[in-house]
Amino acid sequence: MKNVGIYIHVPFCGKKCSYCDFYSVCYTKQQTELYVQAVLRNIRHYGDSELKADTVYFGGGTPSLLTPEQIGNILSCIRSSFNVADNAEITMEANPATLTPEKLAAYRSAGINRLSIGVQSMNDDELRFLGRLHNAERAEKAVYDAAEAGFDNISCDLMIALPSQKTESMKHSIQMLTSLPIQHISAYILKVEEGTPFDCDDIIASLPNDDETAELYLNMCEELESRGFMQYEVSNFAKSGFESRHNCRYWKCQDYIGIGPSAHSCFGGKRFAVSRDIDSFINSDVQPTEVTDESPCGFEEYSMLRLRLKEGLCLERVPEHRAEIEKKLPSLLKAGYIEYDGNIVSLTRKGFLMSNSVIEYLIF
Repeated sequence: MKNVGIYIHVPFCGKKCSYCDFYSVCYTKQQTELYVQAVLRNIRHYGDSELKADTVYFGGGTPSLLTPEQIGNILSCIRSSFNVADNAEITMEANPATLTPEKLAAYRSAGINRLSIGVQSMNDDELRFLGRLHNAERAEKAVYDAAEAGFDNISCDLMIALPSQKTESMKHSIQMLTSLPIQHISAYILKVEEGTPFDCDDIIASLPNDDETAELYLNMCEELESRGFMQYEVSNFAKSGFESRHNCRYWKCQDYIGIGPSAHSCFGGKRFAVSRDIDSFINSDVQPTEVTDESPCGFEEYSMLRLRLKEGLCLERVPEHRAEIEKKLPSLLKAGYIEYDGNIVSLTRKGFLMSNSVIEYLIF
């Protein structure tokens, strides 16, 4: 029986964040119900009792705008259409502003067993700048309410390298978050995406420069690891045993099926993507997709993704490229960008900071 992950893209937001370029539309109750019905149709279309779904991930957008009943209906459909593993990791992204103790208890009863809460910062000034609908107090309460509802696998998002951000402010957020009953942190450097409201001269000019960003990142890694959150990927840190199993699918080139407008899949030997169009998704019997890669997970992609992980790239898995890679290792070792034990190449903290350049030099 083949394992597979299921990704559900929930494209609704109460308010679009100015830094975000993920596909989303304004929430309406009527359109959301039509969307849920389309999700159910597509789950049944892709369903196969010979496929074991061991991870399910509701991403967005803001999945926590769906009611617990809607989430429950989607999960029931997944269970009837796939062979869902008894220990499946079932994650839902959530905005703290949408969570209440009652909703959290209902999500847990519906089958969600992992929450990814979009905190971003525990500094109210930074949250206002990012346009978030919550403050630090609301975020803290959401985490405690989630734990009270029975969630024992909680992740929080953290964003660094914000305009004028100093190490002290970042460390304050880390200290506040790691004192909460959470097990995982996804920490991202703010990147100005083309076409977003942040893509303007004033915002770009206010961001930390490269040296300041590097200092923030390296301090962040050190601070998180000192508090028991070990780095296992460029932007992800977890207590032992709480790494995101679903996201690891992406980095290990394992199969997953994406459902919803803008969702991507790697399945059946191909990569394919759904169009970024909620109306097209709702009005189609089966979501319209376009093949983006006829033969994914070749040497370059496999190696690039493995090097994002702390466990690194095993050269025994790429024997035809081993000699070429090994020729390039001495300069990277000398610069402190990698570690090499004679078989596995892995990036150091310093290497993760320069990951795009290091990986490009090694692989391409």
